[in-house]
Parts: sequence; C-alpha cells; structure tokens
Amino acid sequence: MAQFQEMMRQQLESSMNAELEKLLDSTEGSDREVSRKDFEGFRNLFQRFLQVKGPSIEWIKIQRPPEDSIQPYERILGRGLPNSVADCLNKLVVVKLNGGLGTSMGCKGPKSLISVRNENTFLDLTVQQIENPNHADCVDRETAAAMGHLNKTYNTNVPLVLMNSFNTDEDTKKILQKYTHHRVKIHTFNQSRYPRINKESLLPVSTSLRMTGQSAEGWYPPGHGDIYASFYNSGLMDQLIAQGKEYIFVSNIDNLGATVDLHILHHLVSQPNGKRCEFIMEVTDKTRADVKGGTLIQYEGKLRLLEIAQVPKAHVDEFKSVSKFKIFNTNNLWISLPAIKRLQEQKAMDLEIIVNPKTLDGGQNVVQLETAVGAAIKCFDNALGINVPRSRFLPVKTTSDLLLVMSNLYSLDAGSLTMSPRREFPTTPHVKLGSSFTNVQEYVNRFESIPDMLELDHLTVSGDVTLGKNVSLKGTVIIIANHGDRIDIPAGSMLENKIVSGNLRIMDH
Repeated sequence: MAQFQEMMRQQLESSMNAELEKLLDSTEGSDREVSRKDFEGFRNLFQRFLQVKGPSIEWIKIQRPPEDSIQPYERILGRGLPNSVADCLNKLVVVKLNGGLGTSMGCKGPKSLISVRNENTFLDLTVQQIENPNHADCVDRETAAAMGHLNKTYNTNVPLVLMNSFNTDEDTKKILQKYTHHRVKIHTFNQSRYPRINKESLLPVSTSLRMTGQSAEGWYPPGHGDIYASFYNSGLMDQLIAQGKEYIFVSNIDNLGATVDLHILHHLVSQPNGKRCEFIMEVTDKTRADVKGGTLIQYEGKLRLLEIAQVPKAHVDEFKSVSKFKIFNTNNLWISLPAIKRLQEQKAMDLEIIVNPKTLDGGQNVVQLETAVGAAIKCFDNALGINVPRSRFLPVKTTSDLLLVMSNLYSLDAGSLTMSPRREFPTTPHVKLGSSFTNVQEYVNRFESIPDMLELDHLTVSGDVTLGKNVSLKGTVIIIANHGDRIDIPAGSMLENKIVSGNLRIMDH
C-alpha cells in the first residue's frame, strides 16, 4: 500500500510540474520570471501537501506555554522608554497586509480604500499614524508615543511597506500618488500568485497565466504566510537591511488598533545579544466573540500557533473554550529582518498548510493551499508572546464593526482611535446588523447620522430599518422589521432597553 501511495504521489508531482511548465510557456519576459519564482514556492507547498499524513499536531502532546513565554504588557510597560527612542525607531519598518478586497462589505477593490472615519480610509489612517504633521508639535512626547504618529515627533524615517496582492496592487498604487508629499516613504511588493487546483485531479484549473475572463478565477494569493518568501524575493528586504533596518512590525491593514508601540519595540531592541528575541506575537484575552482565533501552545519544546483548522473535530469545543485557551493571536507581529533572511536562505520556514476548499462560479470544486504568517513563530529563536490590551485589536471585518469605529465610542487623533473616556465600561457593545446592512453603501443610506452609543451594551437590527439623525441607544436595543414591514426610527429618538418590532413609518407620527 505504502509503495502504491508513493507511486501515486510521484505521479501527481510530475503531472503538476508538467502543467506548471505549460503555464510558464504561455508568457514571456518579466512576467515569466515573476511566475517562475511564485511557482517555486507553490511546488514546495504542493509537495508538502501530498506528503501530509494525518493531522499536523497530536492533541495529547499539546502543553500550556511556560509562564515567561507569554509576558503581560504591564511588565513591558514597566521598563519605561530610553532617551534614544529615535534610535529604536530608525531600526523599524511598518508592514501592512494589504491583499484583501472589501467583498465581505459589498465593495469592489482593495479593502484598505474603504472610508472608516471622517472620510479617512484604512490607508489614510495608517499613513497619519506613522507621519502625522498636524498634532505632533502640540503634544508632549509621551502622548505622541501613545498616539503613534512617529516620524514628525521623533524626527525619524520609519517607512511603510504594503504587501499587496494581484487583486489590490493596481488600485493601491494609483492612490499612493496622493501621499507623495507626506513625511513617510511608502514601498509596495506583491505577494505570490498561486494556481487553484481541481479538487479531484489535483491539477491547476487555469490553462493560461492571463488574469482576464475565466482564467482569472484560476488564481489566488496564498494567505499572509507568503510574506516571508515574497518580501525576500522582491529584493526590498535586502534594500531595507542595507539601510540599517532590523525589525518589521506586521499587522492587518483593517486592524485599527495596530499602531507602533514604542515599549514593545524597545523591549525587542534592548535584549542582550545571546538572547536576541526574533519574533513577538501580540496576543490578547479571549472573549466569547473570539472563539475561532488562533492561540499559542507549547509543542515539542517550542512556542507554536494553533489554528482552529488544525484542531481534530473531537477537540473543537475544547479549543473554543475560554477557560482552557485564554488568549488568541491578534496578528500584530514584530519580526527580525536578518532572521527572516537567514530562514529563507536555509529554506527553514516550515509553515503548516491550510487547505481552503472553494467553489468557483461555474460550480467547480477547487482547493487553495495557504499558510499563516503567525505559524512561523516556531522557526525563530527566543520567540515571545505579549498579552496586550484589547485596544490593540480593533479589526473592521463587517459593517457591524464599522458602526462601532464610526461612533462616539472612539475619538480619532493622529490616525489612532482611542476609546472615549466617557464610556463607563471597558468593553465595546455587541452589535449585530442584519443582511440589509451588509453592503457599505446600503449601510450608509440607513443611518442619517451615527447614533450615540456611549451607554449601549447590545444592539441587534434586522430587516428594512432606517435610523434618523441624533438617535441615542442605551442598554440593550433590538429593532426587528419583519418581511414586508419597514421601521423608521425618528430623528432625536432615545431608545433604552427597548425592543421595537412591526411596522413603524415616520409618516405615521
């Protein structure tokens, strides 16, 4: 049996190689060179995918991480900041993962170009955090550090690097022209483009490298774990190392809490040589809303990221429990550049494969092989988790999240959102907007102005509902318009611990 399986594996591998060569022959010049590099990474992933026998972890071998491997943020904060903050900052590069489209919010084009606050997009806020010339002169340095706008305050040159995908590259580059006079140098590189494979034959579904028509459906960006290879292959990494850059701070562009934290940076830079920490993952306490987030475990003597996709079915409930796995990965990561270069050159990045099944428009079942950036934690020396405040994890994945960040729960200063001091609870309200609000355009049309939510605990809105100007929501508010009904909440209304259902038109008043 083993012999037969090995034969099948070799046959699949050589068929795949033949198909990839055919695809390369369908183009020439620099496109061919870029695709050739991409395919090297894909081949490696595909070979490992064929070799995988059973789950990548044995549940019984999972241990809790040792006490000192996940440090409380307060301890890092307690060390204070050196006088030479600028020296630390000049070793840093901010990298934002910018490969995603705004499809989950009904938008076409890069998600980073959606307006999230006062007409500012995710990208605008990111640039302001690193640069912001408006406020830096009128605040003391500690406050400036907390707010994140760096280059002006400390007279440094922290560059911004965007990892685009073939989906977002063109639109992002057009927009970047508007930042040419800003005090932040922006670089981009593209993550790889991998072929989707037919679930049955395990061969590429696309017959050409073209990105037009049906052929475009045959390609995908292979998850953010691809950052190591594509950053290295782009030549930009070597350029930054030559400029004296030592660390990157990586985060998702839609996480509005992921600003540069000087205390974490100082902790990284100040480790003694033999103990140099090469990788920090920011984790935060799990709530019931975060049960699917990856967590840190100790496995075979190393810190390791455990994602829900790797958990055997029998243990999924255990994985989701808030009592056993108390923290989850925010995907805010601090990583040593020379260490990435070393691991890439040694071909020592061994990231778990995430098998993502998809159905194409024509009904064809395909498989995408992906990896996650945080999974590399086990490859780096002296890796560490830091348990950070929840305020550093503020992702905007849906219009429900968008409502929170647009509201008076937060104030905006120099590109950073901070929870309003007038909010009496440390947690944000639980907001669930129904399918009539999924699309950003429709969502905008349904709110004449964003309601006052300072005293809100829970909001559920479902059906054809609109809210007038200056509405105030407190406690638990549930508004449900049944099919065929419509509810208009009049301007100036104050709803406290209310359930509104049925049919309520403004004309009725």
